[in-house]
Amino acid sequence: MKNKSILYVFLSLIAMTLSSCGGKQQQRTMPTPNFNIGKPEKKDITLTQKYSATIRGRQDIDVYPQVGGTLQKLCVTEGQRVTKGQTLFIIDQVPYQAALNTAEAAQKAANAQLATAQLSYNSTKKLYDEQVVSDFDLQTAHNALLTAKAQVAQADAQVTNARNSLSYTVVKSPANGVIGTLPYRQGTLVSSAMPQPLTTVSDNNDVYVYFSLIESQLLQMIRSNGDIEQAIAAMPELTLQLVDGSEYEQKGKVESISGVVDKNTGSVQLRALFPNPNHLLHSCSTGNILMPTQYKDVLVIPIGATVQTQDKFKVYVVDAEGHANGQLVTLLPQTNGKEYIVSAGLDGSEDIILEGAGMVREGQKVRD
Repeated sequence: MKNKSILYVFLSLIAMTLSSCGGKQQQRTMPTPNFNIGKPEKKDITLTQKYSATIRGRQDIDVYPQVGGTLQKLCVTEGQRVTKGQTLFIIDQVPYQAALNTAEAAQKAANAQLATAQLSYNSTKKLYDEQVVSDFDLQTAHNALLTAKAQVAQADAQVTNARNSLSYTVVKSPANGVIGTLPYRQGTLVSSAMPQPLTTVSDNNDVYVYFSLIESQLLQMIRSNGDIEQAIAAMPELTLQLVDGSEYEQKGKVESISGVVDKNTGSVQLRALFPNPNHLLHSCSTGNILMPTQYKDVLVIPIGATVQTQDKFKVYVVDAEGHANGQLVTLLPQTNGKEYIVSAGLDGSEDIILEGAGMVREGQKVRD
């Protein structure tokens, strides 16, 4: 029994020794993880920024009737292209034609009264010259003539108003463009005071695209270029991304910048002009403006070099002993999908993990 115990202890010692040696050998042969290590790159880079945009026709003109009445005829359809002066709607003309006829009759009566007053004045003037009538009679005849002339002028004005009112029953297009919706149908009673227009005529041979920049971006642009006019001139050509994700084939250019900052958003509205020869763009549609911005001689790192924790970013800097240590960095929010621009936290002399930073543990040995 004693010999068996000695044998058991001896075998246990041998097993422990072998295990210890095997562990040390395994530890010695464990390879260092293979990470891509390098320095941040300094270079010029162009990043594209995206802004929500609203599209408007170059002219969006609401068409209201100038007179009231029953809508007799719709001469156009929704989406139809029209030219300036083309008839769009006809309002009941009967009462306005009658008013014109009445005004013209009154005009003729006034002209007849003027002719009579003129004859009376001429006769009285002749008798006055012969000293047959007094100054009072001459002045009375002259006043009657002036009254008749005034009545003719009033009648002429009434005819003009009546003729204009009649012409307003034919509603014409104020510009070249495309007809919008037609909310009113034949037989509807319309007037100039109604809340919704008869239609909207949109001139969309060219379109305006509106988007906004935050005030700090605008200030930076103005400081870089000297004034707002030079800032507009220096702005690059813009690309319009449509709602289906495709890019519009025509390029646009910023024409103006609003002089008022929106107090609710702290942003400034810009207006860009885009040609629309094929009339693909429609007023009141939406999209995104893609604006390239060039940065010169900036420090750039790959997206794979960063690890994000909430709103903080860090990279792993490799020290002289080959260990990776996390370091916070400040990055510009704009990216081209592959790289970030570093604004603070690195000076470019550091060795960092360029790819796979999310797989690194703090203090891990990554280089022999």
